[in-house]
Amino acid sequence: MHIYEELQKRGLIAQVTNEEEIKNLVNNGKARFYIGFDCTADSLTAGHFMALTLMKRLQMAGNTPIALIGGGTTMIGDPSGRTDMRKMLTKEDIDHNAECFRRQMEKFIEFGEGKAMMINNADWLLNLNYIELLREVGACFSVNNMLRAECYKQRMEKGLSFLEFNYMIMQSYDFYYLYKNYGCNLQFGGDDQWSNMLGGTELIRRKLGKDANAMTITLLTDSQGKKMGKTAGNAVWLDPKKTSPYDFYQYWRNVDDADVMKCIRMLTFLPIEKIDEMETWPDDKINAKKEILAYELTSLVHGEKEAQNAQQTAKSLFSGGVGADAPTVELTDSDFNAEGRIAIADLLVKTKQAPSKGEARRLVDQKGIFVADKLVESATMTFAKDEINGAIVKKGKKSFIKIIVK
Repeated sequence: MHIYEELQKRGLIAQVTNEEEIKNLVNNGKARFYIGFDCTADSLTAGHFMALTLMKRLQMAGNTPIALIGGGTTMIGDPSGRTDMRKMLTKEDIDHNAECFRRQMEKFIEFGEGKAMMINNADWLLNLNYIELLREVGACFSVNNMLRAECYKQRMEKGLSFLEFNYMIMQSYDFYYLYKNYGCNLQFGGDDQWSNMLGGTELIRRKLGKDANAMTITLLTDSQGKKMGKTAGNAVWLDPKKTSPYDFYQYWRNVDDADVMKCIRMLTFLPIEKIDEMETWPDDKINAKKEILAYELTSLVHGEKEAQNAQQTAKSLFSGGVGADAPTVELTDSDFNAEGRIAIADLLVKTKQAPSKGEARRLVDQKGIFVADKLVESATMTFAKDEINGAIVKKGKKSFIKIIVK
């Protein structure tokens, strides 16, 4: 099976500009393609998984990836998929985030001479002359067409800043620049990027008289249509310091039953034949499927040893034991009041098992919190240092945190 057909089989392809041309490029290892990553945080997230695994799959098929770090575009902010304006970052913040991205991408993509390239669009975007840009690039864009783009439509009611309005032009210019200077003939991105990507192909056609292509990949959404990659309102990070390998494993171990096979098909590197066979497994093997998904993805991001540790720790916790690698949260004197006690709401926020004290109290009222195997019956309960040290705080059936008092 060729790579394009495999991508189809995995349900990864959403929209394409010219299917036959794209199929010919990727199946014959002739694609020099790019995917952009804006540096809005100091770590990639599970939401970037689709792009990272796609780059890996295409590189394995002989194609050349270009990881485009958005040192320039991050200064503007992409309005796609958002109802508000992104936080403005300093150049120093963006440079730091870009370096963090580089280290994480190297786990997925092989960089080097004749292999993948990593390029920062700050190298050309920050040096653009505004008047020249307006004359040379702005003249190629129709405001009427831009306003019809989905990425702008959804922002018009609440207000679209002129800053963000320029994002499509910047992303289009990236494709034009990469095509002209690096021979980049294909752009990939999430399905919410389609309008921006078409802007790039049109700019190349108008400025160079050449045809370039674009393909969007299916957004990773759950059965309710919400983007996956968040838990309790927080992102699932690829940086182990922000989301531990155990918590990363547990996120995928706990996905809804309806989403398991989709995630296995779209994200793992298991052979298609194996996945087709798993589709026939009886319903009572759903947990086995979830364990496979969690193990495969944790191994891909954090390595096989960490995946094994996470799996063993999960099994130990769920069987009533406490594994050596159980996720822990350290408390210090500053976390306790003058009497040396900590309230359950503060404890749940500290362990990130609740995003707020209000949510923590709701969880307690619903009888979903246990400390040291005892049900927390009141939201006013407090714990002394010796009561909580070494204890397991359990939320529901799936979240366990071991407390260490320093």
